[in-house]
Amino acid sequence: MYGYAGKLLDIDLSRQYVKEIPLETELIQKYISGVGFSTKIVYDQVPPGADPLGPESVICFAVGVLTGTNIPTACRTEVSAKSPATELFGTSNSGSFWGSELKYAGYDGIIIRGRAATPVYLYITTDKVEILPALHLWGKDAWDTLGLIRQKFLDEEIQVAAIGPGGEKLCRFASIQNGPYDAWGRTGLGAVMGSKNLKAIAVRGNKPLRVHDKKKYQKAVEKCREAIYKSPFYGPFSKFGTMLATIPYYEFGALPGRNFQTGVLKGWLETRSRNLVPKYSKRGIACIACPIACAHWVEVKEGPYAGLQVKDMEVTPLIGFAAGCDINNIPAVAKITEICQRYGIDLVSTAGTVAFAMELYQRGILSEKEIGFKLEWGNEAALFRLIDLIVRREGIGDILAEGTKRAGEKIPGASYYAMQIKGLEIPMADPRGRWSTWTFGNITNIRGGDHLRNRNPVENLRYNKNPLEYNWEAFGFPDELYEYLDMPQKIKEEIFHPESKDVNIPKMSKWAEDLISLYNTLGMCIRPPVLQAVGPTLLAELYSSLTGIEITGEELMRAGERVWNLQKLFNLREGEKKEDSVYPQRFYQEMLPDGPSRGRILDPAKVKETLEEYYEARGWDRDAGIPTKEKLRELEISV
Repeated sequence: MYGYAGKLLDIDLSRQYVKEIPLETELIQKYISGVGFSTKIVYDQVPPGADPLGPESVICFAVGVLTGTNIPTACRTEVSAKSPATELFGTSNSGSFWGSELKYAGYDGIIIRGRAATPVYLYITTDKVEILPALHLWGKDAWDTLGLIRQKFLDEEIQVAAIGPGGEKLCRFASIQNGPYDAWGRTGLGAVMGSKNLKAIAVRGNKPLRVHDKKKYQKAVEKCREAIYKSPFYGPFSKFGTMLATIPYYEFGALPGRNFQTGVLKGWLETRSRNLVPKYSKRGIACIACPIACAHWVEVKEGPYAGLQVKDMEVTPLIGFAAGCDINNIPAVAKITEICQRYGIDLVSTAGTVAFAMELYQRGILSEKEIGFKLEWGNEAALFRLIDLIVRREGIGDILAEGTKRAGEKIPGASYYAMQIKGLEIPMADPRGRWSTWTFGNITNIRGGDHLRNRNPVENLRYNKNPLEYNWEAFGFPDELYEYLDMPQKIKEEIFHPESKDVNIPKMSKWAEDLISLYNTLGMCIRPPVLQAVGPTLLAELYSSLTGIEITGEELMRAGERVWNLQKLFNLREGEKKEDSVYPQRFYQEMLPDGPSRGRILDPAKVKETLEEYYEARGWDRDAGIPTKEKLRELEISV
């Protein structure tokens, strides 16, 4: 095969059985690779109503077909299972080098089922697949696990996906660490590995990938690289990375300050914004095949964290801890990031859970006696202690390790302060302060409260009319970017206002979700310089020239839509209801108290109307919020 490795691994840990499965033509045609494969496999092979932490649960690692090539930013791998956090479709995406190495070893993905009797890890090479004992690794953090495996095989190039103590203790927001600094973070998939007594998956390969039409392929690769370089996001992202967003969200008054109690925090620009990037960032860090290098290598030379070196200053943990928990310095957040990576717990949900506990302490719902210490806003030492309790499942940490939804149900009077949707903690931005396609996507997201499955490719954080017009988002870019956007003209006319070019949020949400679903299917990064510049037409050129399978941009978008709809069907099968697609009540009942968005509050009737228009844009039943039989027939989904 061209582009594909051509095989999946099917591993039953209960039976200690390994077999290879050739890729089927129909699976490729309908679901392409990546999240397409993992969605179809999890939907078909996880029994309805299964315990996500039971042996009947299945977890699937699926590499994008473009991953492992020199296509710019093609490095992504999807991991999917039933989520322990939401008990709905759980899935997470990560880059770095692991997925490429798995393809070089000869596999497009791994299906893992059952439960080992004692801790094990997988060692996968071009020549063999082994299930090896991991008792000596159990209890080690994810970084130490990586080091010990590389030391055993005397190979620093082995790529390792590992869980830390968080996964071992079945923390419902445990991550799977991808090397030392990246992760499959959201939806608690590390707990699924932990429930299977699976400590790590180490991979090493040397098998080259084949290209179908080298001339056309290289031409498409150069076109892709040039498009990224020309993106208005490229320069700023190469310099600041995702830290770009730290100033706009402050200026909008949309920070999740102190568990979403305020949209602004004193001293934010001086202590926690992108203004600090030159001080702490020593160089950019890139995933394989990436020309952007949006990550930062942080070195702290003074203060209590002097000597700390870590890949950090990424906006999601920065805003989560620095705003959500009011930690007022970047070195402390860098240290928190290191601790979470070692423990193997999701940065977003950890920040949300700690902020939740801090507010409960503020309001007297949790006492110093119940916690074991004072848990005040901005108290770094207390935050470290609480994270340790969560990972060890000791004291109040045992309840908090269940996530804010379950913890809120167990602690009297706490549910209102659990800032989650469908059991997943909300990241980044307060929709009262920044109403946009992005923040609206929190309630349409298959995963629950999350910001990475719906991103308007022409959102401009330097510009915002901020009118709280529920169906419209300001465009904010020059008209030439509208012309440049790779989107069929008919769809452009439906999404963009003919005069102002403002964006119709329900219709853009459908497009953006399908597009990101496509990116995660192919293995492409969704950072703005790529998402804005590389659309379905160019992706079709890349895919067809690599694989020899002719496909159009519209057909690729249809595959992305098919994946999204199948994930929705999984959620419906597992009990999701229309009323679950709702923001925390705070956003409907409390006005923002200060800052540029002071006095703003969400109107539940208007949010509901926007949501129903989104269902209509999707071709779903407007009232029920579910895919219609006609839509499923159109997408060739049989259930």
